[in-house]
This record gives sequence, structure tokens and C-alpha cells, in this order.
Amino acid sequence: MFDSLSDRLGAVVGKLRNRGRLSEADVDEILAEIRTALLEADVNVAVVRNVLARIREQSVGEAMSKVLDPAQQVVKTVQAELIALLGGETLKITYASQPPTVVLMAGLQGSGKTTSAAKLAAWFKKQGRQPMLVGADLQRPAAVEQLRVLGQQIGVPVFSAPGDPVETARLGLEEARRLGRNVLIVDTAGRLAIDEEMMEQVRRISETVMPRYTFLVVDAMTGQDAVTVAEAFNNTLAIDGVILSKLDGDARGGAALSVKEVIGKPIAFAATGEKLDAFEQFHPDRMAGRILGMGDMLSLIEQAEQVFEKEEAEKAAKKLVDGKFTLDDFLDQLQQLKKMGPLQNVLGMLPGVGAQLKGAEVSDDQVKRTEAIIRSMTPAERENPQIINGSRRTRIANGSGTQVQDVNRLVKQFAEMQKMMKQFGGRLPSR
Repeated sequence: MFDSLSDRLGAVVGKLRNRGRLSEADVDEILAEIRTALLEADVNVAVVRNVLARIREQSVGEAMSKVLDPAQQVVKTVQAELIALLGGETLKITYASQPPTVVLMAGLQGSGKTTSAAKLAAWFKKQGRQPMLVGADLQRPAAVEQLRVLGQQIGVPVFSAPGDPVETARLGLEEARRLGRNVLIVDTAGRLAIDEEMMEQVRRISETVMPRYTFLVVDAMTGQDAVTVAEAFNNTLAIDGVILSKLDGDARGGAALSVKEVIGKPIAFAATGEKLDAFEQFHPDRMAGRILGMGDMLSLIEQAEQVFEKEEAEKAAKKLVDGKFTLDDFLDQLQQLKKMGPLQNVLGMLPGVGAQLKGAEVSDDQVKRTEAIIRSMTPAERENPQIINGSRRTRIANGSGTQVQDVNRLVKQFAEMQKMMKQFGGRLPSR
């Protein structure tokens, strides 16, 4: 996600780190590069104009002349603007004093609304809640069945009734109260485009169930069109937050960087993959750090804690940041690390690692090759890969059914990772 923007802004930040005083012409040059980066990321033009104006205001003039390191101040300003664009603060979910806490899902057909409803239910379940899903999308024949299948996969009950969607939502609320479910997620119908009938139906459902949260599901790949959709729904429903679906499929991220500025509502959650657990709260400050190549160690640790036992998580995290993670450790932990999500995303959370390993193959097949290569090494080679010479590499390649180039690549990338872990180990943020 945000690959092109991260490349562009990462380059800008890299230039600034080597500069001291900045002239107004320097600032103009930087702003031009930022403008290009944002437009190429498909950010709304009006949003880009506003952002550049704010950065310029804070990057020139008497106040900036008194700053000891103006270049670094510009980096801080850019980071602050990114955080503001992405929503400012993480949306804190609170619960109704009299259960259930009702969540209404809205969005266009094809936005990933039904799948997002199930992912959100799975997220609430992880928080120790007892969610229930209501299938009020009666326009699309397969929608309710899709919701039932997804509900079964995550162990969450699904209620639906044929006929009127508004009545279905009302009956679902009654059923949730009867069963003692403390979170109710209502999936509503979408259309291929915004129309009055759809808006009227979802408005009536909202009046019936009185949701504590109304989330608009937006396909991250729609780019600037997402802004139009968000404005239309917000005018009807008073949206509380946005759920970005398919964020992993969009390298640009224009929707994420435009919605908050236009409708003033934060991004609440983001779907980062196809699996039902590839769904997380959206942290603007952490995402801004990833975009600027500064990493996201907090999210990495949180994901590790969900997978490892506490002692194992602390041990693994310490080895990672201390740069003492051997190939033997890597082999032991690889299966657990894969449970944290796509390895490319995990690597992207490490400061500097995402950029260094950009383009590196981290598919399931590559993971299998990596495991085979490490298993073909001797204990001494796993402990100290520096002893692996030419003849050893040939033996390891033959034993693992891979090429010598594969062995070379693993040894080189592992050495780079160890070096970077040592470099960034002391920068682990406090929680």
C-alpha cells in the first residue's frame, strides 16, 4: 500500500536529511516534488492544494529562520500533514451502556461491504465482545448467504429475514437483545452507483436501529471517486468513520489521503488482505511513519503479541531489535511470523527495511525455499552464515533443491537485516 507515494516522499525526506538551511527556492522545489507525489497517488486536487499551502506556511518566514535545522523541521511538517490527512488520531471505539452496540455498514455494491462486516465482527470478537451480524442486504440474492458463510468461518451468528430490509434490521436488533449479543453489525444493500432509493433505504434502517457507529466502506482502489461517494453518504447518514477495503491492492492510496480532508471523518479500519483476520484499526501516525520509511514497530509488536505467547513475543522482539536473530532462530520463528500476515507487510513495518528489501520476493514459494535452504545448513552455518564459502553454498543449494544464487541472496539479505536491526534497535518506541 502507498508504494509509489512512499517512494516519492521517501526520496524527498532523504534529500532533506542532507540539507541544512533552506532558501525559499529550496522550499518551492520540495513542494513541487510533494505535489507530484500526491497527485500521482491519486489524491484529490483540492486536498493537494490545501496541504501544500499549509506546508509552505510552516516552512518559510521568520519562524523557520530561527529553527536550528530547517530541513528537519520541514520533514516534521510533512509528517504532521500526512498524519492529519490520514485522520489525525485513531478512532477510539466505545460501547453503548445498554447493549448491543449497533454498527451500521454502508457503501456501494462491490466496495467489499459484506466482507468488511464479517472482518469487523471478527475484530470485535478479538476484543472479547459477542458480535452478531444482520444481513439486511436483500437486493443482492447471494449477499445473505455470503454473510452466513463468513459468519460460520469466524464463529459469529448471522440473522436475516426475507422481505423488507428495514424490518429485517429491526428484527435483528430484537434477536441480538434476546441472545445477549453485545455488538450488532448491520450489513445494508449497496448499488452500482449512488441513487435516491438506496439512500432512502439505508436512512430508514439507520432511524430504526439507531447505530452508535455508521461506517462507510470505501474501495481504496477507487481513488478520487471515493471522495464523491463519501460526500454523498455523509450528507444522508452522518458517517462516523470510513473502512478502507482492498488497501493492499492499491499502491497509490489516494482515497485514504482524501476522505478525511473532504468529509472531516476519520479512517476507522483498513482491510490489509483477503483473509478475515487481515483487518486492523487505522493508526494515522503509524501509517505516516510507514509512508515516510520510518517504520511501524508498535504495530509489529502488537501483531507479534497476538501470535506468540508473552515470553516468546518478548524474546523474539528483543532478538529482532538487538540484531541477534540467527538463521536458526529465523527457522524456528518463521511459521509464527507467517501468521502475522503477509511477510512483505511485516518487513515494511521495520524502519528502513521496507525500502531496502523493496522488490524482494517474499511469496509463500520463497518462504518454502528459504526454509529448505536453512535446513540444508549445518548448525554452525546457521549460527554464523559468514563461514559459508563457495563449496558450502553449492552443497546447501544441492541439498535444498535450489540454486546457488538463492543461497547467496538469502545470506546477503539476512546479513543486511541483521545490520539494520542493530542500527534501529535503540529506537524502539515505548508503549
